[in-house]
Order: sequence, then structure tokens, then C-alpha cells
Amino acid sequence: MNKKKVVSYLNFLPLIILSILLFKFIDNPYSLLDFINVLSPFLIAFSIAYLLNPLVIYIEKSFKINRLGSIFFSYIIVLGILVFLIAIVTPNIIKSITTLIDNTPTYVKNIQEFIEYNITKFEILSNSIATENLEKILLDSLAKITELANLAVNQVVFQAINVTAFLLKIVLSIVISIYMLKDKENFKRQIKRLLYSILSYTNATKIIELGRDVNRVFSRYLVGKLIDSLIVSIICFLVLFLVVKAPFAMLLSVIVGITNMIPYFGPFIGAVPAIIITLFSSPIKALWVAITILVIQQFDGLYLGPKILGDHVGVKPFWIISAITIGGALFGFMGMLLGVPVVAVLRLLVMRFVDKRLKNNNINI
Repeated sequence: MNKKKVVSYLNFLPLIILSILLFKFIDNPYSLLDFINVLSPFLIAFSIAYLLNPLVIYIEKSFKINRLGSIFFSYIIVLGILVFLIAIVTPNIIKSITTLIDNTPTYVKNIQEFIEYNITKFEILSNSIATENLEKILLDSLAKITELANLAVNQVVFQAINVTAFLLKIVLSIVISIYMLKDKENFKRQIKRLLYSILSYTNATKIIELGRDVNRVFSRYLVGKLIDSLIVSIICFLVLFLVVKAPFAMLLSVIVGITNMIPYFGPFIGAVPAIIITLFSSPIKALWVAITILVIQQFDGLYLGPKILGDHVGVKPFWIISAITIGGALFGFMGMLLGVPVVAVLRLLVMRFVDKRLKNNNINI
């Protein structure tokens, strides 16, 4: 068998592998989940290495430190942040949630008295029927919120049972991620060699260019959004704690920061629970919390976000909203977070395809 025939057969290798995996999944759908579970340390390691890679590159170039030194300092910085979160932020959040649940009956009574006191000022609602209906709606809503809060705490306790296995998996993932960062150039070179060996030069080059574009979109968007949300969370905490003096300021800031990762819908998703939680303690401060979050989100949308993210994604609002809606419906929070860069990559592929077809047909539009 000559070399050309071997190369021709090798071109079908990716298709054969995909077909085998697809057949295996159709034959036993749970086998894919088991396979992903086995590979989870490597997937987590890749995620860690991918998110830390920009920091490693920045330290390496800015301070002229070798690769091992830049990796060491990158992990020191990240581990320092994690230790801070575990030692200070996490206990504060747990304490806030526990206090919120323990004092729920008192909060319900205070809100009920507040509404009963103010409702008499409005003649249209001063009759007993309106008052009773409003109280019933309020109590039912608060009962559901309390039930959900208790369920959330019980779920946290249940998940804490598996914390040892999870920590071992994280430690293993960190070790693997260090080797990924250390030898990333070698991995890239081996992947290139493999692609050029089994595919034509043109197709292999297209795949490599696509990989670069995907990396550019995802890394800039995810890292930029993470930094942006962290700054928003810190600003929110400082204002709520020092100016508004809102209860559970740390918990509210964490909620706002996490939901801020989601474009467009994130500010509203984060504002609703923050306002409700504050409403338990003080309806007046709940109003100030709403105003504070609104102002911070406007600052983020008009100034901070564009400064950090720039126009790296390049997707119109309609497609961003569509990506968030569809991604959230299919994959939950991660779908809402990753939907935008996925759509950005698809947009890039479609634009290249359209430009190529128009150029081949000598059409200039």
C-alpha cells in the first residue's frame, strides 16, 4: 500500500472516531456521562489552565520570569484569593443565610405590620377584604421563599458530604493543570503535527486558525467578564456596607457579582433576590439597595464593561439575548454564560463562509 492511500485512509479517521462515539452514546446514553465523569479531573484541569493562562503570560512577559516562575506566582495569587474567600467571605455568607432563615418569622411579622400600617393611608385599599387578600398573598409568597431557602440550605449540607472526594479531585486537577501550562507549547505542536498528518494542508490550516479564533473569543470574554464581575461585586459591597448599611451586604454583593457574569439579564436576576432579602429586614433599605444596584449596573454597562471587554465579542444585542435565552433553557447558568461566545464563534464561521461564497461568485455587497 503506497503512502498516498495511507494518507487517504487517515483522512477518514476523525469521522470513524466520531461515528464510534455517537454509536456508543446512542446504544447507552449513560456511558457518555460515565466517560465524562472519568475525564472530569482533566476537564477541570483544562478549565483551570485555560483561565490562568492569560495571567501566566502577563507575569511572564511583564516581569521577565521563566515559565515555571510565572506559573508559581499565578497559583500563589489565585490560591491567596481562594483562601481569602474561604476564610472570610464564605463564613460570612453562611452566617447571613442562617440568620436570614432563623429570623424569617420575625421578618414576616415586621413586613406585615409595615403594610398594615401604611395600607390604611390609602382609602381604596382600606377595606378589610383588600387588606386580608394582600396579607394572604404576602404570607403565601414569604412561605414559599422560606421553603426555598430551607431547601437550599439542606442541599448545601447534603453536598458537603462529598466535599472530601471533591477536594481530592480539585487537587489532582490543579496538579494536571500545572503540567498543562508548563508544556502547552509542546501540546500545541503535537496537535498541529497530528492535524497535518491526517488532514490536507488546507483543512488542517483552517482548523488551526479556527482554534485560534475560538481561543481569542472565549479567553477574552470569560476572563474579561470575570474581572468585570469581581469589580462590580467589590463596589457593590463597599457601597452597601459603608453607605447604605444594608444587612447581609456580603451575601448581596456575591449574588450581584455572580449574576453579573450573564449579559443583559444578569443585573435583573441579581437585583431581585437582593431586594427581597433586604425587604425582610427593612423595606426602606430595600429601596436603597435597588437604587444602588441600578446605579452600579448602569456604571458597569456604560463605562466599566466596555473598558474591560471592549468589542471582543462583536455580536448584536438580538443575538446575545437569543444566545442567553436558548443557552439558559438547555444548559442552565453555564449555558447563559457560554452562549454568547459560542454565538460569536458561529457568527465568525458564517461570515467567513458567506464572504468566501460571495468572493467566488464575484459579488460585492
